[in-house]
Amino acid sequence: MEDQTSGNGFSKRLHKLKPYLAMVSLQFGYAGMYVITMVSFKHGMSHWILSVYRHVFATIVIAPFAIVLERKIRPKLTLPIFLRMVVLGFLEPVLDQNLYNMGMKYTSTTFASATVNVLPAITFVMALMFRLETVNLRKLHSLAKVIGTAITVVGAMVMTLYKGPALQIIKGHGASNHDGANAESSDQNWVVGTLMLIASCGGWASFFILQSLTLKLYPAELSLTAWICLLGIIEGGIASLIMERNMSVWAIGWDSRLLACVYSGVVCSGMAYYAQGVVTRERGPVFVTSFSPLIMIITAALGSIVLAEQIHLGSIVGAILIVFGLYSVVWGKSKDEIKTTDTEKGEGHELPIKDSNTRSGSDIFDNIEVNVTGEKNVPAEAGARS
Repeated sequence: MEDQTSGNGFSKRLHKLKPYLAMVSLQFGYAGMYVITMVSFKHGMSHWILSVYRHVFATIVIAPFAIVLERKIRPKLTLPIFLRMVVLGFLEPVLDQNLYNMGMKYTSTTFASATVNVLPAITFVMALMFRLETVNLRKLHSLAKVIGTAITVVGAMVMTLYKGPALQIIKGHGASNHDGANAESSDQNWVVGTLMLIASCGGWASFFILQSLTLKLYPAELSLTAWICLLGIIEGGIASLIMERNMSVWAIGWDSRLLACVYSGVVCSGMAYYAQGVVTRERGPVFVTSFSPLIMIITAALGSIVLAEQIHLGSIVGAILIVFGLYSVVWGKSKDEIKTTDTEKGEGHELPIKDSNTRSGSDIFDNIEVNVTGEKNVPAEAGARS
């Protein structure tokens, strides 16, 4: 009996840890993608073509699993749902990725990954607008979410307006040559690149919000992922044909360009869209985006070692503010999760034992469940006693 109880306790803890492990793992995947992508750009890869090929590989990997595993649970595809998929296929595969890659080319991988820290704040504000998050300023945890969002925005402004002196973390000939070659270009395009990165975060946040709303009508994560990737190929292909008139850019060899397409497609499109969709349904879009600061730390280390990039003082100061504000938001969000779990599921508290004949009206209404469509399911006992 004790072994069974301990086993159940371990499985429950593991189930609670799964969303955290999934999101942390994705940040390592994203950090690796940023470095590999930057290397492919230095070898002549077009970011427009990369976006298309990326989703070709993602579709090849995800579509068979979606067809087989969700054949019995896949909802009917209606026109409103399909139109949402079309928008999803544009927001992240086309708009976000191309703006991000252009911004990263104008700045650096470290700065680009640091700018992603503004993503949770944008997502939080949009979630409030679409009533996916609630705020009560009389509660400490709600106030922490608002203050944390404001601090995050201030940190992003510091990173945008103040570059500061370069900090030589890893000394070597490669670092000095790299910085000397790109100093003038970075200074000239720093503001433009930053605006592109912030705009890409806006597109990415919109993607998370719309994905959350779409999954309520189409609760099939693999199928939705496959549709997003397929539509991303079509829409990205049209954009690429408009922006890239030279057809030779479509040719890639057995080098870093092919590696960037395969890696980013399988890990950061196919697997990421699916994992984010699953966690979004369980915890919400704000939770999913709250782990993005890890990308900054991982990418800064990889960028300094692999690409010999320097980190600037403005990036560090802004990043510290962003991380502090972000985890103020996460702390407030965690308190929301605890309250929701305690009130709706009754976990972690012993229910008072009352005689069935002495139950009050408030006890009955406390057991009314609200489903995702907003309809109230009143227990049969409550209906009989009303």
